[in-house]
Amino acid sequence: MEYEVAIKNRLKRAEGQIRGVLNMIEKGEDCRDIVTQLSAIRTAVDRSIGLVIGANLKSCIEEQLDAGEDPSDVIQEAVELLVKSR
Repeated sequence: MEYEVAIKNRLKRAEGQIRGVLNMIEKGEDCRDIVTQLSAIRTAVDRSIGLVIGANLKSCIEEQLDAGEDPSDVIQEAVELLVKSR
């Protein structure tokens, strides 16, 4: 499956934030600032998970409908992935 540029950019931004946190840790910066940045990274990753699952869900449902099949298994799998990611 082809992923949107927005998803890739979001993950690259999170990658940069992780490097920034590592730098903060090496410099011995305040733990509150580090935790704030880690929380922002977690949010970015959580949103990326939602976007990836959403993109795949849409594609899989369309495939199921085109084949004349019931997409409920695909929907259930997406729900389980979302639950698992939390």
